[in-house]
Amino acid sequence: MEENKKFDVNSLIGFVLIGIILFWMLYMNQDPESEQEQTTTEQVEENKTDTLQQNSQTNNLATPTEEASSTENDSIAQLIAQQQLGAFAYAEMAASNKDGVTEISNDVLRLKVSNRGGQIIEAEILEYETYDGKPIYLIKDGNANFSIDLHTKDGKKLATKDLYFEPSLSQEGEDQVLQMKLKASEENYLAFEYRLKPDDYMMDFNIRSQGLNQVLNTSEEPMLHWQIKAYRLAKSISYENQYSEIIFKYEGNKDDYTNQREQTEEEGKDVDWVAFRQHFFSSILLADSPFQRGKFISENLVQDEQVDTVFTKNYKAELALQLEAGEFTKGMNFYYGPTDIKILREYERDLDIAVPLGWGIFGWINKYLFIPFFGFLSGVLPSYGLAIIIMTIVVRIVLSPITYKSYLSQAKMKVLRPEIDELNKKYKDNAMKKQQETMKLYSKTGVSPLSGCIPALLQIPVFYALFRFFPSAFDLRQKGFLWADDLSSYDVIFEWDAYIPLISWVYGNHVSLFPILASVAIFFYMRMTTGQNMQQMSQPGMPNMKVIMYISPLVMLVFFNNYASGLSLYYFISNLITIGIMLVIKKVIIDEDKILAKIEMNKKKPKKKGKFARKMQQIMEQAEEQKRKNQK
Repeated sequence: MEENKKFDVNSLIGFVLIGIILFWMLYMNQDPESEQEQTTTEQVEENKTDTLQQNSQTNNLATPTEEASSTENDSIAQLIAQQQLGAFAYAEMAASNKDGVTEISNDVLRLKVSNRGGQIIEAEILEYETYDGKPIYLIKDGNANFSIDLHTKDGKKLATKDLYFEPSLSQEGEDQVLQMKLKASEENYLAFEYRLKPDDYMMDFNIRSQGLNQVLNTSEEPMLHWQIKAYRLAKSISYENQYSEIIFKYEGNKDDYTNQREQTEEEGKDVDWVAFRQHFFSSILLADSPFQRGKFISENLVQDEQVDTVFTKNYKAELALQLEAGEFTKGMNFYYGPTDIKILREYERDLDIAVPLGWGIFGWINKYLFIPFFGFLSGVLPSYGLAIIIMTIVVRIVLSPITYKSYLSQAKMKVLRPEIDELNKKYKDNAMKKQQETMKLYSKTGVSPLSGCIPALLQIPVFYALFRFFPSAFDLRQKGFLWADDLSSYDVIFEWDAYIPLISWVYGNHVSLFPILASVAIFFYMRMTTGQNMQQMSQPGMPNMKVIMYISPLVMLVFFNNYASGLSLYYFISNLITIGIMLVIKKVIIDEDKILAKIEMNKKKPKKKGKFARKMQQIMEQAEEQKRKNQK
């Protein structure tokens, strides 16, 4: 009984003390209404245990302390933010979800936009995969940055990538519209607006501001910084890296690109758009009105092709923005998608320049001849490999008259071979006289040694255009034929993991069959075209064709081992067809006896020399006369 009385007294004393402490704390930290409500705690039941009393005391004392501490921390954080960010401290303090991410997507593209920086932190191309079957990300895991420099009137230079935006996602018809606001106050802000349409790789992107003319220093030019480290997406690192570069259009109709050096920098004025090309996929930033100027930097990240490289290039663009009455008003577009000329042409912004089809006449041949023709063939044939074969056959047939002219010239030179050998023997000690007599022989017989070269030169634009076409044909990507599983990359019949010095660097760690077949075919083709004139071609001052005949197939074998198998397939079929055409010309069309008879007839006819021929003969005669005088 005494113990119970003692317990009741202690409880009473404890509750009284708690009541006094709470009354004092609440009086100092809360308003009168809260104070009145908290005093009712003195009326708790006296039969609570000591443990419950202690817990009650601890809880009632901690709450106001934490609130005071939180208020104090907020004040300190606000003070620090104000010192660092100035007017944009409001955005820092108002951000409720700093790590928040908003996703917008359609059937072909998925994007994620971060509250930090209001920028795209993930861009996935939905309909395609990498060479090893993984999703294609142009942006992911911090490989990209998009930021605008903000110069404030209080002397601060801020970057939007470090500041927090407030997201607002809405639906306008079929379009998804995401607005990201960087606030200086509720009424004053910088807004990034993303508008994504259905089934479109192109997205509207607008920058505008409200009320920032009182915040920004208008004498400082804001710069837009865009940077992407390009992921490796293809099987051959070196091959993909060769076709990865920055392309930009400027000053109306001009375009330029960065080269393949370790690091290169280019500049341009009145920039319409800039493309970060990763061979078959591109990230492009376009402007409704040109950027006043831009600087573009490309850094090669492939230091060792034997290492499983994650990135190929590091791209950077710096673009000058202009304020209008102290405010941002800039309409732009982002494109994340295939470097496919058919898709890029639809936007009518000259984006097909980003496809590496070759310069000048080579690009024209590809754009207006080979691309439409190949598109037609691939649409009606069951295989892209068959489309390449049919296209090659048609090209060779169209060029067969030129091949005939070239071979006819070679046949004439073969018939004249004995007479030329006789002249070489007769004037072996007088090069000038030998040259004069040889030219007279050509003139009398109506044979020109250049007549075989000119047809070959006429074929060069076609050959080079096709050389640029196949590596750039997006339709060939991941399309198989026979043993090749991807006509846009090399085929493999054998490969190894070990690194072999020089061999692995020059040739690679695999064997491709199509380049071997193409090399064998070009060897027999060169043997046919150069073998019969080998002696003539091996004269002093002329290239050694015998050496070239063996070196050319070897160069093709090594050079094309890492190239697109579609290109090697084209060369293999092209050389086979050319060999067949030349056999038909030689066995059926050209009769050497008739050629000889025609040459003999030409000898009997008087030849009227042209003005150029007369001038050349006069020069040679004068040179010979001068030589005789010098000898005397």
